[in-house]
Amino acid sequence: MIAEEDITGLLRAWRDGDAEAAQRLFPLVYERLRAMARGQLARPGPPATLSATELVHEAYLRLADKSRLDLHDRGHFFAVAAKAMRHLLVDRARRRSAAKRGAGQAPELLDETGLRLDGEAADVVALEDALARLERADPRLGQVVELRFFGGLELEEVAEALDVSVRTVKRDWQKARAFLHRELKGASA
Repeated sequence: MIAEEDITGLLRAWRDGDAEAAQRLFPLVYERLRAMARGQLARPGPPATLSATELVHEAYLRLADKSRLDLHDRGHFFAVAAKAMRHLLVDRARRRSAAKRGAGQAPELLDETGLRLDGEAADVVALEDALARLERADPRLGQVVELRFFGGLELEEVAEALDVSVRTVKRDWQKARAFLHRELKGASA
């Protein structure tokens, strides 16, 4: 297993302007990013084809495109990566939803490498809107949802990333789920 110090060191070098550090970092975090992407793609969402590999590469390109990201450690990196994946999926859902308004288009067929997401694009957009309201009401609850739901992190990993206790994460996760349930139920009514 790769030492956290190696990842943290590369993150610091990347933050300090070492462009090669981002390239050296990618192989070290790739499998974890793919696991996060598979987790996100397995959740209900818009019907679309998107492989975990494509999601990882697009998210990493978004991260690498940002100059001098202030990434503190491994947990912070994965939190930022989860946010990038979340935004990619929401942007994709919004585009698909907009495209549906132009009815009569042939449905997109799945290829062997793509994953089909069950549900509607509108559901992903509604979740994103509810999550934005949650983040405005309590930013930490929003971070917990992002790390757990979109990032696929375990309670202990979330606690480490947010520098809080596991017990606090459990309470926050419960509150956040209740908030989102109320918001999504109200949106569908």
